[in-house]
Amino acid sequence: MVQIARSDQRRNGIQGRVLDPSLRDTRTAGFEVILVNARYAKNVPGRKTDVSDASWLRQLHSYGLLRGSFRPSAEIATLRAYLRQRERLVEYAAAHIQHMQKALMEMNLQLHHVVSDITGVTGMKIIRAIAAGERDLDVLASHRDVRCRASTETIKAALNGNDRPEHIFALTQSLELYDFYQAKMLECDRHLEATLAGLGADTKHGPSQLPRPRTKTKQVSTPSFDVRAALFGVLGVDLTEIHGMGPSLSLKLVGECGTDLRAWPSAKHFTSWLCLAPGNKISGGKVLLSRTRRSSSRAAALLRLAAVTIGRSDTALGAFYRRLAARAGKAKAVTAAARKIAVLFYNTLRHGMTYQDPGASHYEERYRNRVLGNLKRRAKSFGYDLQELPQEADMAVS
Repeated sequence: MVQIARSDQRRNGIQGRVLDPSLRDTRTAGFEVILVNARYAKNVPGRKTDVSDASWLRQLHSYGLLRGSFRPSAEIATLRAYLRQRERLVEYAAAHIQHMQKALMEMNLQLHHVVSDITGVTGMKIIRAIAAGERDLDVLASHRDVRCRASTETIKAALNGNDRPEHIFALTQSLELYDFYQAKMLECDRHLEATLAGLGADTKHGPSQLPRPRTKTKQVSTPSFDVRAALFGVLGVDLTEIHGMGPSLSLKLVGECGTDLRAWPSAKHFTSWLCLAPGNKISGGKVLLSRTRRSSSRAAALLRLAAVTIGRSDTALGAFYRRLAARAGKAKAVTAAARKIAVLFYNTLRHGMTYQDPGASHYEERYRNRVLGNLKRRAKSFGYDLQELPQEADMAVS
């Protein structure tokens, strides 16, 4: 028996809810609940009541015309809920960072001009001292960290402003709210770590099998625990070997797609689900539309973010991004590079592939050989032979 669920509230392009709330564990109750995208059953007139709509859905499903949307397991759904809650906490904390910066600017304290991040070591020490009542410029500048590029005199000059009570009050409240959300993020991190430990309880992937990290730079707003080691304990593969995918982004992708990608038979099915594959609207042998579909998928947004990151790297993926951006524009280059990263993510997680970057120079050489091969074939089809110029003649032409 199959129970079909659908509602009129749209979320992420998919409509659906379980009709009976008591069916928490549907499999033990003998039901297999599927979540159906409403676009598969729309554009049919005449159904004005819920009863008629339900009958029509039952008829479509009896013909095999309805496909169930992807739904992760209960453990992955729990992990995803914690990740999305943490993402909201990061957004709330970022808003209060802006409030602190606004209060400093209203007091003519140009701290953001002398430190790269006001929430760094130097910035937070100075802000906490100001909120505590310290006004001496020498004392405030003495909080400079040794890694700060600005000198003590430069910091003193930037902190020479006017301290007004209302702005100090706003700065203090923003600082307290920022600390509150930081504490809540740490609490969320503990739940994330416990959930990942539960997912990796049945695996035998120890931290000693983890390969060396490519980079040791810690990203901003990452969880407080070792995400890379926790993910390796669950998956048995290191997703951070793929360029553009850091530990935090890899964790979010796993939270959105799960650890078992057998729901997609191939990488092409996976990229099509992400709306990163070209369209195939063809009529009479003529391609009418080939652009990618619009999507609000969080996983696709994460992959696009990774594609933008690798565009500035000296890697094969970076060289591919730059070549395509010069020819077709950055928007299409981001989509194409995101699709390549999605294929690497699928093959790594599904088939245990180990990614090794050949480098930008190797990619450029392969592209050059491919273009030369095409030119030689075209010249041969016209009855000509393409020959390489001698080195002396080449230098004279240049």
